[in-house]
Amino acid sequence: MARMKRKQIYIDPNQDRRLRNLSKRRGVTESELIRQGIERVLGERAPLALDHRAWEEEVAFVKAWARKGPVKGGRTWKREDLYDR
Repeated sequence: MARMKRKQIYIDPNQDRRLRNLSKRRGVTESELIRQGIERVLGERAPLALDHRAWEEEVAFVKAWARKGPVKGGRTWKREDLYDR
């Protein structure tokens, strides 16, 4: 095993209980579970910040279009036409 570097962390009591239980169920140390969690976080891209206002505007836009009902005159294309492009 590679040389390890000691780190101290603080977790809340609920996390402590859940970590201990998972460790017992999987038969691995709590430290190993923490290392696995670190690897998962480091391997992921940083999550994008959510813009709730933009999402609400988008929902309002979609609802406004839905209230208008079907487009008059119908569509002038068929699904198969999309695949020809």
